[in-house]
Amino acid sequence: MLTSLLISIHILAGILGLLLGVGAMSMTKKKGWHTHLGVIYHYCFLVITISASLLAFLNWERLWWFFPVAIFSYLFALLGFISAKLKFKNWLRLHLAGQCGSFIAMCTAVAVVNFGSISVLVWFIPTLIGTPIIIWLAHEVKSGRRPRY
Repeated sequence: MLTSLLISIHILAGILGLLLGVGAMSMTKKKGWHTHLGVIYHYCFLVITISASLLAFLNWERLWWFFPVAIFSYLFALLGFISAKLKFKNWLRLHLAGQCGSFIAMCTAVAVVNFGSISVLVWFIPTLIGTPIIIWLAHEVKSGRRPRY
């Protein structure tokens, strides 16, 4: 019963997080909707991390790996969130890396759950696609071709 509830919460938070991530990425980067969606995205990711960790602890022998993957993925989201809040030097590049990295982690989870039996390559496809985009976007920001907020 508890496991089913946690899985449901995990899936719902994941779906909401993916939708919020796409929404935030597609909006004008300024205070308002972008920042509101980003805050909700962060808390969705926190729920995903907590539910994945609890699922790992409830079935440690089979799902122990959920715990380190969840924590590592959440660190990306936390980096993006804190960078935007504190706005220290190079904050925008770290914000992009953190938010996009956490979104890649979510996409990887969806791919592995749905297509993981096809090949181990499924684990790497979101990163192979997303990392060059993050690098390009960070370069665009640094060169001034993208707004700095």
